[in-house]
Amino acid sequence: MMNPEFWDDDIARSIATEEGIDEMSDDHWNVVRFIRSYWEEHDLAPAVRLLCKESGVSVRQMYKLFTSGPARGACRIAGLPKPDGCV
Repeated sequence: MMNPEFWDDDIARSIATEEGIDEMSDDHWNVVRFIRSYWEEHDLAPAVRLLCKESGVSVRQMYKLFTSGPARGACRIAGLPKPDGCV
């Protein structure tokens, strides 16, 4: 997204569909909402380790939820650009 401030749940669902996620589960939403709140407070995406700890989703489960990865896929669904340092 060019302007993350315009993000909302409908946009998240649309991006999730593009990522191959047919329906956002509670775990998906927990991850996405944590990314959004962290970004709003710190102006950057959280580290994967912190994301897993705070969302209650293991790294293994994170990659099952977001097949393109937590940094690329989850951040994209959260309406944020790919984090710095993400390959």
